[in-house]
Amino acid sequence: MPTLSEDLSWRGLIEQESPQVRRALDTERHAAYVGFDPSAASLHIGHLLGIITLRRLQDAGHRPISLAGGGTGLIGDPGGKATERPLLSLEQIAENVDGIRTQLAGLLDFSADRGSSQALLLNNADWLVSFRLIDFLRDIGKHFSVNQMIAKESVSARIGRPEQGISFTEFSYMLLQATDFLHLFDEYGCRFQMGGSDQWGNITMGLDLIRKARGEEAHAFTWPLLVRSDGAKMGKSEEGAVWLDRRLTPTFAMYQWFVRVPDADVGVMLRRFTFLSHDEIERLEQATKDHPERRDAQLALAGDVCTFVHGREETARAERAARALYTEEIATLDADLLADVVADAPSSVLARTTLEGDGLDLTDGLVASGLCSSKSEARRVISQGGAYVDNVRRGGGEIIGSAAAITRADLLADRYVLLRRGKQDYHVLIFE
Repeated sequence: MPTLSEDLSWRGLIEQESPQVRRALDTERHAAYVGFDPSAASLHIGHLLGIITLRRLQDAGHRPISLAGGGTGLIGDPGGKATERPLLSLEQIAENVDGIRTQLAGLLDFSADRGSSQALLLNNADWLVSFRLIDFLRDIGKHFSVNQMIAKESVSARIGRPEQGISFTEFSYMLLQATDFLHLFDEYGCRFQMGGSDQWGNITMGLDLIRKARGEEAHAFTWPLLVRSDGAKMGKSEEGAVWLDRRLTPTFAMYQWFVRVPDADVGVMLRRFTFLSHDEIERLEQATKDHPERRDAQLALAGDVCTFVHGREETARAERAARALYTEEIATLDADLLADVVADAPSSVLARTTLEGDGLDLTDGLVASGLCSSKSEARRVISQGGAYVDNVRRGGGEIIGSAAAITRADLLADRYVLLRRGKQDYHVLIFE
């Protein structure tokens, strides 16, 4: 069995590290924390990497601390931003923290049965908001030089753009994060901080503060930011982030997002996001090379991640919906699940009156959907057996009369009709 540090390294989760961090991970048991920015009421899959890493440490006997940034969120982290972040209201921050708290509580083990590795969920507003300015300057600020702070990448990048610059508010952010680490060290014996590689500058400030203020050594490591093999940032789509809140990103949509991970990226994603064994992941990586068309690795990735986030029952529904998208089983889905299935599909809205009488001619439907460019092309597709209504073939030979029409009897959930041309191209007609 690999040690914890060997497992994290194999999974590509250690990019930057402080001295002796691997020894401490493997031979000691301490509290370890990851901070979560409450800029929204839900976390997204970028945050999920931190949660899963906390869970790995918890399973190895460490105590995970998930820290909601109710205090630092009032300031805003300048890291990765070219301009000043808009300041959120106290009410908005509080609402976002509540949403994050609910999500985190379902992803780590907070039960007393865990003993010394029982997870904690904290909010840094509990100590930062009441910190007096003079005390902050004397107890924290005196340990750091402006030269040191300016050298940090998150600050220097902004100073290098004189027309934008950085406010004193955001400039102070790294000191607040260092204060968090010191507070957690004092109150909970926390000696580990983890985060994305863009947080390394802020994290090392906390290491320095603990060493200078307490004469003790703490530890830290970061993981790489989520990017695809082509350099594009993961977790983003044209519609925005892939959220952990299924009201924002339904379980089916999350499942499909992971199923669509490119072959070049799926091995990395399996290592970082799943709890599958090294042998199983290597088997799936080989399967991707040998039979990429089966998408075995993507299906395993989607199933494991969605089960961790939303539970086995919800994931089973998503898996069923994914199968139904290409089979006649689509007619058996309930209205809510069907709505999730068609949410990401290309679609058109037609008037329900087009279904009156003999219904909508299938050739017209194929043209209206864009699956065919003309009626003659549509007739050819139908005659060749390449047209499907709700995944049931309509065609092959000469099609006449009602057999070539879309009627109310074809409506799914009294609203949708799924048209397909061949195996891959599909379109949803929505009748209103």
